[in-house]
Amino acid sequence: MTPRSGAPRLVRPLLVAFLAVSAVHLAGLLAGPDAVHVATKPLLMLLLAAYAVARGGPWTLIAALLCGWAGDVLLMPDAEPAFLAGMGFFAAGHVCYLLLFGRAPVRPVTGLVYAVVLVSFVVLLWPGLPGGLRVPLTAYSLLLTAMAWRAGVLGRGAAAGGALFLFSDALIATGIAEWPQLPAHDFWIMLTYIAAQYLLTRGALDGSADSTGAAPGAYRERRIRN
Repeated sequence: MTPRSGAPRLVRPLLVAFLAVSAVHLAGLLAGPDAVHVATKPLLMLLLAAYAVARGGPWTLIAALLCGWAGDVLLMPDAEPAFLAGMGFFAAGHVCYLLLFGRAPVRPVTGLVYAVVLVSFVVLLWPGLPGGLRVPLTAYSLLLTAMAWRAGVLGRGAAAGGALFLFSDALIATGIAEWPQLPAHDFWIMLTYIAAQYLLTRGALDGSADSTGAAPGAYRERRIRN
């Protein structure tokens, strides 16, 4: 994977901006005013993508984050067509992550655990899902689970990011199926989602698997420390 040149002077300001906007967004979800989280949500992945660009991140990472941005924006209206379009962008983002992870080997046992979780969750969720969303959500869940499993090639932090992404979307799915919800449900969805994208980003920037399945190499050597 060929490193990008990046913009080292912007790395820290962009990271601080991302963390600050994330904090404001999460506080807005707890406080209640719609204006705060509506204004900040579209900025989250844009700032994280800009941080990745400044760090000289690979195009697959930047594309995944921009797909996340598009998905975030499209999920803001409460309408099924927008939800399906947003889910499509998130699915494209997971494909970008899978391309980023390459063909490096991952522990089969972890894959088995994820497979059991996926099948169990879909079986439990299926009766409560609207008919038009059952197949798209199942296909999306399969892709998301594959991404979460493969994220381990970038280390424990990225593996945690993949698992948190899965958990965040599972919370969304339980809402669609009208299961009982956690207090401050949207807060937990966004907290785990923001943490997931950040951990995946740091995993990709601090060390990545190349397309031949080798261990972290040249890209790790070019990383910019913070």
